[in-house]
Amino acid sequence: MDLEEQYNKIYRYCYFKLYDKQLAQDMTQETFLRYYSRNIRLEKSKELAYLYTIAKNLCADAFRQKPLSPLEDAEDAASPDTTEDLIDSLALRAALTKLPQEEQELLFLRYVNELPLAAICKMTGMSRFAIRRRLAKAVRQLKETLEKEGYSE
Repeated sequence: MDLEEQYNKIYRYCYFKLYDKQLAQDMTQETFLRYYSRNIRLEKSKELAYLYTIAKNLCADAFRQKPLSPLEDAEDAASPDTTEDLIDSLALRAALTKLPQEEQELLFLRYVNELPLAAICKMTGMSRFAIRRRLAKAVRQLKETLEKEGYSE
């Protein structure tokens, strides 16, 4: 497992959950501290799911303690180069918020953090078929929402 790559992906995941840079950095560090302090011998195929499970639980605890506005630091997170990119980014973010939280998380894990389906299966306890079906449905809903807003492929 490439530690640096996973660190960045866990940070993005924490930011996706919390929308707070400092808190996401803290939760990412805490995730890796807990992962290595447990000294558990896991199969290679389960390490990634274990990391994300720790991060998910830490973020849920942090979110319950300090609920944050989802649009906080929105411009900093995407850091688009042009105004058009910013508008597209905000339109996508708005369309994503119309999806259920579980679908948002599946899209994030699969397409932003590029996790393999097998890792997502272990994290969620769902079958590959169920994940594929839910991803396809979420992508379809996202496209429909964006098309209604005047965005097309």
